[in-house]
This record gives sequence, C-alpha cells and structure tokens, in this order.
Amino acid sequence: MAQISSRRARRLREQNKQRMNGRCFIRRIHWLLVIAFFSGHQLSVRESEAATLAGQNVPAGGKCEVQFPISKYYQDYTAGGGNPRPSTGRALLMFPKGFDPSRPWPILIVTSTSDFDRTSPMDAPWYQDAAMKEGWIVLATDATIRPRADSPAWRFAILAAALQTIRHDWPQSAQWPVALAGFSGGAKTSGELGAMLAKSGPIRICGFLLIGINSDRLSAAYKNLQPAPGFLSAPVWISSGASDRIAPPASEELVYYSLKRTGFQQVRLEQFSGGHAVKSAEVQRALHWFRDVGKF
Repeated sequence: MAQISSRRARRLREQNKQRMNGRCFIRRIHWLLVIAFFSGHQLSVRESEAATLAGQNVPAGGKCEVQFPISKYYQDYTAGGGNPRPSTGRALLMFPKGFDPSRPWPILIVTSTSDFDRTSPMDAPWYQDAAMKEGWIVLATDATIRPRADSPAWRFAILAAALQTIRHDWPQSAQWPVALAGFSGGAKTSGELGAMLAKSGPIRICGFLLIGINSDRLSAAYKNLQPAPGFLSAPVWISSGASDRIAPPASEELVYYSLKRTGFQQVRLEQFSGGHAVKSAEVQRALHWFRDVGKF
C-alpha cells in the first residue's frame, strides 16, 4: 500500500508539473502576441507620422525632390538681366539615416558653377557620401525654368524660397546650422550666397567649403553687403588639388590670405593629391571640422 501511495503521489506531482508548464507556455505565447501587437502598432504609428516636406514623405537615409512656390518678393530678385519670373522651384534633398525633423540637423547647401549649363542638383551627388557619414542634410535648388542670365541674385531667390518652404513645414529648422559648399565657379557663388543669406535675416551659417577656387568673392560680398560682424566667425575650408591647373595652389593661397585680411577668423587651406575635382574624403573632413568649431 505504501508503494502504491508513493507511485500515485509521484504521478500527481508529474501531472501538476505538466499543467504548470502548460500554463507557463500559454502565458509566454500570450505575452509574445501582446508584444508583437504593440510593436506592430508602434510601427504603424511611426509610419503614419512619417516626416513630410511640401506634401512628400521624407525618407530617412534616402533622397527626395520637391517643388515649392516662389513668392513675388523673391521673383523680383530673379527678374534682373531680362530673366523670366519663375513661380516654382525644385529642391533635391538627401537625408542621413535616422533623420527626424524634431531633432536639429546641419544642412549643406550645394551650389554649382553657372558654366556649361550646370545646376546645383547636378553637383549634389558629389557631396552625398561624405554628408551622410557626418550626419548632414544635403540641399540643392533650381528653378523649374531656365534663366536668361544665371546670376547670384537668381540663385539666391530660389534658395531663399526653398528655405522658406522648409521652415514653413519644419519651423525648428530656422535654428539648424547651415554651411555652403561649391566647386570652382560654384565655390565663388557660394561665398556670395552666404553673405546674401546672412544679410537677409537670421540664419546660423556654420561654414564655407570652397573647392577649386581661384578668386575671393566671399570677401567682396561681405564688404559690399555688410552682414552682422558674427559672419566673420564662420569657418572657411579651402580644398585645393595639388595638380589643379584651373585653380592652382598659388591662386588658392591668394584666396586664403585675402580672407584672412578681410577678418575671417578661422580659415584653413588644405591640399590633396589630385587636380580640379571634388574629393569626398576632403568634404568629410571639412564637415567634421565645421561640427567641431560650431559644437553641434
């Protein structure tokens, strides 16, 4: 009898253990389903609240092209030299991974030369890889029609209208740091645009990246427009190809000393092995330096 009772007790213990294991398993499945539902719900919320700009979804880690209106105020800027009056512009934007407009992001404004019918969106891909690695937005703008005379005033009006659209959708972007970059003739125009932007209203200019530049238009624009004295604290990076024949190192040294005489406080002249070109590694170094100087 004692042996039978002992066997029954063991059987009961085993049955209870199996029931407990079954209940634990059911509880685990229940919580896994709850977690999966919650995660899926959060994902759908995030997707439904994805950032938009000018009515388009903004892909983090990708790029988009948007059109924006150009107000009469900025159309007046474009009308010089017999130019038409564009009513809309287009902007090419590239966004780093993890982009969220609720956080501050530096913006790199790319400007192309006006030679050879080039537009700024054509040049933007040269800067993309370096900007994505350093966590910058790339912005390049153009009108939807071609100008008769592609002037700094034309470029400024379209760029300013694009920034106005960005600030309308993301008001916090008015506080984001902005750097201007250009290659060859685009480097010259970038200096002029920076002074025009600084004169037109509050903007946090955090740097100039001047690549393959052979004359200093930034100083001339500063002296002509007289933006706030803080403009001279913006760091300037001159990127020079050692074998550049269009903007030889000697001419870039002259640009360097001209900027220093004007009063720009932080100017670097950096040379790389190569000719008249944009070197991604040098772009990345410059963007990193802008962050260090500006502490953002």
